Amino acid sequence: MNAKANNTIDKVRELQRKLYLSAKTNKKRKFHSLYDKVYREDILLKAWKQVKANKGSGGIDDMHIDDVIKYGENKFLKEIQQKLIENNYHPKPVKRVFIPKKGGKKRPLGIPIIKDRVVQMATKIVIEPVFEADFKEYSYGFRPKHNQHQALDVIRKKCNNKGWWVLDADIKSYFDNINHDKLMILIKQRVSDRRMLKLIMKWLKVGVMEDGEYKESEMGSPQGSPISPLLSNIYLNYFDVVWDKYYKHLGTLVKFADDFIVISRTKKEIYHAYNAVKKIFKRLELQLHPDKTRFVNMWDGKEGFDFLGFHHRRSLVENGKGQRYHTTIQVPNQKAMKNMRRKIKEVLGNRSNLKMDMYDLVQIMNKKIVGLKNYYNLKYSGKQLNKIDWYIIERFTIWYNNKKQRRPRHRGVKEVMNKLSEIGLRKLSS
Repeated sequence: MNAKANNTIDKVRELQRKLYLSAKTNKKRKFHSLYDKVYREDILLKAWKQVKANKGSGGIDDMHIDDVIKYGENKFLKEIQQKLIENNYHPKPVKRVFIPKKGGKKRPLGIPIIKDRVVQMATKIVIEPVFEADFKEYSYGFRPKHNQHQALDVIRKKCNNKGWWVLDADIKSYFDNINHDKLMILIKQRVSDRRMLKLIMKWLKVGVMEDGEYKESEMGSPQGSPISPLLSNIYLNYFDVVWDKYYKHLGTLVKFADDFIVISRTKKEIYHAYNAVKKIFKRLELQLHPDKTRFVNMWDGKEGFDFLGFHHRRSLVENGKGQRYHTTIQVPNQKAMKNMRRKIKEVLGNRSNLKMDMYDLVQIMNKKIVGLKNYYNLKYSGKQLNKIDWYIIERFTIWYNNKKQRRPRHRGVKEVMNKLSEIGLRKLSS
């Protein structure tokens, strides 16, 4: 990385640090000069780099990342900058696509055009530090220096410290039911820059294109845009603030984006916590999903719950000295196991990869394995990850036999295992 690029990063970080410290020092301060930061050359450049790194498909104009590169990245950013300076920037409707969910249902995503993604990312870079100063410790999703493993660690410790009852909650169609007016009230508590507020409102009201038909946006914030996770966190921060002020004695709140649980000591506390959540959500015009929200008794290990890709349950375990004790174990849940197999099959089941050398394919798989291992390899995950390791061997065997045009497809597993071991195939379990 050259000196100019380093200098650009340093300037952006310095701005973010100043905004964060200013907001943290004065909890009532409103920021009135933010819009002009959005079109700063260094901010737009950083925003573009993040959008480019995230890749993703094109919006309604069908312009892709490669098209921008061919067009000229600097020229592209200069045009965006000019539009913003002249107050002549108008976002395009987002493209509505659907991705499969468990049970045959589909989740809607809204894909903005690349130009809008860059402006949204630039806006996020500028305003996120201001709101970060207000966010509570309960929230771990889509925040700098916060992640799933921190949330998982809190869950394990609280459940092991007499956290016998859990409210396993689900917000009904959260992103579709964010009230625009109430969200803007929450944003205005920190931002008084009219141009910035107008910019955010444009994205909320921009509408969607689905099957060539335009639909207005009266409610909600479409998932899939760079600004959406931050707006989601701002809206649900009201939940965190009220919980912290009035209800934290009822239990520990652990939240990742719109997914959350509450861990309490007694059945009485968890029922009070449930009623408190409903009361707060009524102010936000949100509802708990009646079929997906439940109370879990962790006391005897007969019940457990799924959260952040893991199944959580009390279990009797044995340490290296042969001592047995009860603890909360966290292992990849069934959905996670299915997703891991799917990702592996996408590589090893792809017929176009039959032309590849085994060594090259192992290098591709190793990157996948390291990524999965970094997330799923917790203390008690060995049994589940061993199953995935074996599945990888099976898929490699099928690939190898197809490449050699041998039948049956599962023939010579040991031979393939030896070859993979020599090449250096990584393992998920350790």
